[in-house]
Amino acid sequence: MTRNAPLSLSEQFDECVGVIRLASTEILLLLNAHFEEGKDPRWFLEQLDIARLSLGGWGAVAKRLKLNDAELTQFTLQLRHLQQVVPHFEKGQNVSENQLIAALRFVRALEHLRMKQPLLTYNTTLHVKSGGQEQGLTQLRALELMMKSLINHAWPENLRLRNHLKTRFGADNVRRWLKIGEDDDVLSGMKFSELASLLVDRKEFSQHYARLFNDTAVLNLFLEPRKTLQTFLDDIRQIRSTVVAGQPLTSNQLTLLDNYYPQITGPVQRAWEEGRITINPAGLMKEAGNGLEAFWEHARTKDRAAGGDAMQIRGDIEKPEKRAARTREQREQMLSKILWGAVGVVVLMMAVGAFFMFSDASLTSSAPLGRESRITVPISQDKEKVTPKEELSRLGIPRDESNFRSAIDRNDTRVVSLFLSTGMPWKLSWTEQALANNYTDVLDMLLRYRLQMEENRPCRRFIENMAHEMSAGARLNAVRKNLLQAFCTSTPVVNRQRYEMEQAQLRYKATPGDDTKKWADIQSAIYDAID
Repeated sequence: MTRNAPLSLSEQFDECVGVIRLASTEILLLLNAHFEEGKDPRWFLEQLDIARLSLGGWGAVAKRLKLNDAELTQFTLQLRHLQQVVPHFEKGQNVSENQLIAALRFVRALEHLRMKQPLLTYNTTLHVKSGGQEQGLTQLRALELMMKSLINHAWPENLRLRNHLKTRFGADNVRRWLKIGEDDDVLSGMKFSELASLLVDRKEFSQHYARLFNDTAVLNLFLEPRKTLQTFLDDIRQIRSTVVAGQPLTSNQLTLLDNYYPQITGPVQRAWEEGRITINPAGLMKEAGNGLEAFWEHARTKDRAAGGDAMQIRGDIEKPEKRAARTREQREQMLSKILWGAVGVVVLMMAVGAFFMFSDASLTSSAPLGRESRITVPISQDKEKVTPKEELSRLGIPRDESNFRSAIDRNDTRVVSLFLSTGMPWKLSWTEQALANNYTDVLDMLLRYRLQMEENRPCRRFIENMAHEMSAGARLNAVRKNLLQAFCTSTPVVNRQRYEMEQAQLRYKATPGDDTKKWADIQSAIYDAID
């Protein structure tokens, strides 16, 4: 459905809330919960939790909704985020851009759920202005052009850019991009996700792009602009995959693009207007509209050659290695094979020795061998026990990081215990959602396996996030203190936190006030916990 006159933020948000209320009743009905009318996101989240308890766990909920473990976690996380951004809602109230984006992102999650579970028939169509399809395709192309321009601006020399890409991604990837690309342009051979990772990677962002995007007016859906930009670009990657697959964009995808585009290009446009950069997003938008159909046809050809673009955009580029390191599971399997091989050799030698011994005995004795004289090798009963890996397989949960992290996010101590028992490593950054929801059970379990925490230098981000949570009202409880004391008591971390505390105290002395006093108290409390 289209409408020529653009809707206001409140009208668009009202539409999203209407879709969510209608969808919530259908979803809950599938989970044996009957309601005539849906309510706000907080109510929906509470009813899902009640349904989980009545059905026996999130696994049963996922089975009924036909979602895998990671998909269900993503669904509940987006609903929880919407509930946090919009704690209460009344029709016609003033709505911010962040509240609308959070609602649109959850409507997109509802679209994905309906696609996975055919029994759900709710309608997620939103009003969009006429000509939205062409506008959306143009915006997608313009964003890609802008990302390439930003990377070229940071690395103006082609040779230096290639060497940098070899360092970050590996020489094999660079050769592949040059083969797929055009006119010896390495960036033209990269996937959208690979281009985006060069913007949102922690190191790349802080060195080249932070001064552009650290704008308090936009990209503030999450705590830091880089994280918000990463989330937006990953959503755009999925929208772009729809176009490459030859499918029209949904009304929700078009509306999301309309809201993402000014937030991403706005800071760059402002920098161009102020003369700080030579990249003009408005000019790139006009350029993107030329030869649009041919561009997307060529993009589909490149996508087939590259094997698709299904990789989620991460905040850290993985360091290339000459040979992939063996996982803990592979090391265990190799050691097990060696041990069993050694046992087999020993048993074989015993059998040969026994054969010769009894053969010699038979020459000097006429008595036949009795049944009790035969050698039997006892079968170990340990093999009959179900290992944690086998238990995960029985539950239908693949042993990978996304499912492990999903179990932590939803406080599923049984699944987390199975992952930890297999020797699976975990990262301190994975505890953020559990800390926000006060999931003490799963956090205590992780602390019991602290030796399996394998995140490199995790404390800067962990302490920064904790400080922001405390500024929003969270307490420095026993679990937070235990995590700090377990992983953040090294001398460099303590010295850095002492510096942050002293700076916060100096700001309070310079400009006394409730806000500066609060930050001084927070930094002091964290320092006291690790000192």
